[in-house]
Amino acid sequence: MHHENLFYIIAGLLTASTLCQWCAWRVRLPAIIFLLLTGILVGPVLGVLNPEQLLGEFLFPFISISVAVILFEGSLTLRFKDILGFEAVIRNMVSFGMLVTWLITSITAHYVVGLGWQISFLFGAITVVTGPTVIAPILRTVRPSANVANILQWEGIVIDPIGAALSVLVYEYIISASAGSPWGHTLLFFLKLLVVGTGIGIGSGYLLGLSLRANWIPDFLRNVATLSVVLVAFITANGLQPEAGLVTVTVMGIWLANMKDVDVKGIIDFKESISLLLISLLFITLAARIDIQALLDLGWRALVLFFAIQFLARPLNILISATGSKLSWPERHFLAWIAPRGIIAAAISALFAVQLEKAGFADAHLLSPLTFFVIIATVLLQSTTARILATWLKVVEPESKGFLIVGANDVARALAKALTQNGVTIMLADTVRSNVTKAKIAGLKCYFGNPFSEHAGRYLPLTGIGRVLALSSHETINMGAAMHYRNELGAEQVFIIQSKLPERVSDRVRLPIQRLSRTLFGRNITFSYLSWILSHGGTIHTTRLSKRFNFYDFQKKHTERAVPLFAIDPKQEAHVFCEEVSIAPQEGWTIIYLRHGDRRRKPRPRKRTTVPLEPRRVCTLENRVVPCPPNELF
Repeated sequence: MHHENLFYIIAGLLTASTLCQWCAWRVRLPAIIFLLLTGILVGPVLGVLNPEQLLGEFLFPFISISVAVILFEGSLTLRFKDILGFEAVIRNMVSFGMLVTWLITSITAHYVVGLGWQISFLFGAITVVTGPTVIAPILRTVRPSANVANILQWEGIVIDPIGAALSVLVYEYIISASAGSPWGHTLLFFLKLLVVGTGIGIGSGYLLGLSLRANWIPDFLRNVATLSVVLVAFITANGLQPEAGLVTVTVMGIWLANMKDVDVKGIIDFKESISLLLISLLFITLAARIDIQALLDLGWRALVLFFAIQFLARPLNILISATGSKLSWPERHFLAWIAPRGIIAAAISALFAVQLEKAGFADAHLLSPLTFFVIIATVLLQSTTARILATWLKVVEPESKGFLIVGANDVARALAKALTQNGVTIMLADTVRSNVTKAKIAGLKCYFGNPFSEHAGRYLPLTGIGRVLALSSHETINMGAAMHYRNELGAEQVFIIQSKLPERVSDRVRLPIQRLSRTLFGRNITFSYLSWILSHGGTIHTTRLSKRFNFYDFQKKHTERAVPLFAIDPKQEAHVFCEEVSIAPQEGWTIIYLRHGDRRRKPRPRKRTTVPLEPRRVCTLENRVVPCPPNELF
């Protein structure tokens, strides 16, 4: 292949990957649909891309390393404390339920499709995994109940490494069966796999975590050093025991995620970008290898296999896993419908198909086409029908009335506490660990991380959340949140606090806040002003309106001593006081407002001097002398 053509193909792959991800973002569907269709178009249909010719002997290492990085990134987000409360159902789904799915899929593949028993069991092991990359877009579109969303989300994270390990064991059994001692060899292989993979994973994770915690690695080298350690650990484990590298990177990520006082946020952000690029390139490359003719020759048998997975294996999985749980029957029915396959199934199928074809297994060439058919069928069917089914089963949130509060500072925590006490769903998000800790101590739900990162798109629970309050003390974070969530929720559902009064901002640096969102609490309210009031004895109160005490009476009573924040109607929906929309609270509504403190500041005696002193700057509130807030407020 000429170098010029190679450059054109690489540039085309990067452009196509970006466009597929952008299209998925615009229509709110899993990107895997567009990536697979693109791969099939440029591969089998047009013949523009030939992965074997493009990568040659580097195809297998590229797939292996990509799977390792993707598994590490996924396991790096797995914190055991986050699955408390529904761990029993998830445990059953990734153990007993997974075995049921494996057996039904394998038996169907053998008797219907005609695969040999060995390839059938390998195919069944490969297709038990789901994945957060395909589940997260569906959950964002459907917004099901919290129980359903949490279970699906964590099933996708936990089952990836377990399904990968099961596939490795079945593959090793197939390889060793040709030597005449499959069971003994497989058992010994499993023990070696467990010891080598777990040992190197824990050791590498501990040493890397210790280095990060002790700041032995400077900030600008942390991401590169982490990637290097992951690749070295993966290659070392594979060198000591074949296929142990997948277990190593998974254990390593879990160990780092649960190690105390280790900040992995920056690493997660870096790995998300790499994983996004690898997933896009890998899907297009693998889809370009599909033997379309072999899949078409299967015809109705491939459809029967898909029906068995969708309508038999998954329902039995949920039926067994949810036994004895508090899940309602509508929730169980919805869980029985949603199980899209993702990147791990695609990558592992291609990985083992290449090796088994070289080993002379006749049915190995059907592994990739069948797996990709299951991926496309499950993603298309479930992503297009999930919203309809959830609405029919009444497991979808009827209205997203809650708030995502960007920032967990003193002001954000005070407002979140007041809203929570009035029955409004709240989720805080902050990148400062101390703020997150204080919020959780106060009993508030809080996400530690960037609220508009790729990680937040996958793992930030937004069930019941339909509006955003940008209350960070940093204007750039507030603007970033406004720009991100206005596309998903609409500009009218995003509210941003001002950092400075409009008249104090130069036209040269003025940001288009009005177009991005709504001005929180009015034009004369800034973050510094609210923070100053709270730090000087200000408190948040609630008042219920009645016939004798209406909103006009409230305004008259609290003139210049209160800042109206929210108005909650009898349907428990919170309305935000803002500049762009006027609210007319009626009888039965509840007003949440911030009241100035009653602290008095004793005047200091003046010193006698011949030089006249500049008068001390004070403000009067109801004939009381109090210190003035910062200059930017007035």
